Amino acid sequence: MEGLALMLSKTHDALRAAGAPDDKAREAAEEIAGFEDRLPVVESDLKLLKWMVGFNLALSMVIVALLLRLAT
Repeated sequence: MEGLALMLSKTHDALRAAGAPDDKAREAAEEIAGFEDRLPVVESDLKLLKWMVGFNLALSMVIVALLLRLAT
């Protein structure tokens, strides 16, 4: 998807209305659109990390409970 030039038209229009040159407004809108494409990847990675931390916490608590039972 490297060759596709995705652009947010409302962002482009807002930048143009603010007085930015057309080429600069287009480049900025394309750059923002590129960041929006990466958000789903970050969200899915974050979901995986949350599950990993939860599993690790639960496993650690089981190990601590077993160690306390053996110590008594």
